[in-house]
Amino acid sequence: MAFFLSEKYAKINSLRKGENLSMRVDLGYYIQMINQIIQDTEAVGEKMNPKFEEVKKAIEDNQLATLSSEQLSEILATFNEGTQTYKAYLSKLQGLKAPARVIGLHKKLVAAYQKYVQGCLDMIASLEGEVDVEAFNQAEQHQDEATDTIAFAIQRMTMLLMKR
Repeated sequence: MAFFLSEKYAKINSLRKGENLSMRVDLGYYIQMINQIIQDTEAVGEKMNPKFEEVKKAIEDNQLATLSSEQLSEILATFNEGTQTYKAYLSKLQGLKAPARVIGLHKKLVAAYQKYVQGCLDMIASLEGEVDVEAFNQAEQHQDEATDTIAFAIQRMTMLLMKR
C-alpha cells in the first residue's frame, strides 16, 4: 500500500512540475502544423484565383453569357477540387490540440476556417446551373470575412506563442 501511495504522489508531483510530457501539447508541432496548413491554403487559393477572376470579370463586365458551359465546368471542377482540399485542412485544424494559452484563438481559427469552407461551397452552388450573381457576391463576402478572422487569429496566436 505504501508503494502505491508513493507512486501516486510521485505522479501528482511530476504533473505539478510539468514533467508529464504526454499531458502537454507539443508547441513546436502545433506551430509547424498551423503554419503548414495556412501556407497550403494560400497555395490552393492561388491555384483557384485565376478561375475566380475569370468569373468576377465576366460579372463586372456584364459578360456572363460569354462563359461557355465548358469554361463553367472547368471552373467548377477547380473550385470543387480546391474546396475538398480545404475540407481536409479543416479536419487537420480540428484535430490539433492547441496550447492552453491559445485555445480560445484556436477555436476562433477553426470556426473562421469552417466559415471559409462554407463560403467556398456557397460559391460553387452559385455557379451551378445558371450563375446566381447575388449568391456569388455574398459567398465572396463570407470568404473575405472569414479570411480576415483567420488572419487576426493567426496574428494573435503568433504574438502569444512567441512571447515567453
